Amino acid sequence: MESEIDYKAMLNVAIEEARQGLSEGGIPIGAALFDRAGNLLGKGHNRRVQENDASVHGETDAFRKAGRQTSYRDKIMVTTLAPCWYCSGLIRQFKIGTVIVGEAVNFDGGIDWLKENGVKVIDFNSNECIQMLGEYISANPEIWNEDIGEE
Repeated sequence: MESEIDYKAMLNVAIEEARQGLSEGGIPIGAALFDRAGNLLGKGHNRRVQENDASVHGETDAFRKAGRQTSYRDKIMVTTLAPCWYCSGLIRQFKIGTVIVGEAVNFDGGIDWLKENGVKVIDFNSNECIQMLGEYISANPEIWNEDIGEE
């Protein structure tokens, strides 16, 4: 039953992915895709810097690594940061039913739009997630601004 799922443990998987990305010199954003029983299907992290590829966001990396699923309605996307519009579009396109967000302080993305379109969004407002990305943004404002499309 979904109410018995340990969302914090799921978020910890995404946090570990964010740390992995940071250790590689990338933006510390991690994600993971789970089924409704809490089984991990795929995990990944933002690798835009490492691969010089603007499309490798944490959510897309986790989604790709999960492999093809027969349905996504009962899947749970867990991400350390509120999904950007690109990743929000992926969530809506494949009708992922639930999104667990580590934080929406550094960037609030498409959370309201997802909620308006029937996606269950749970924001943990995690100090760990806020601090990890906040420190990265302070140290690397040019990379962050490029990543979110600001000049």
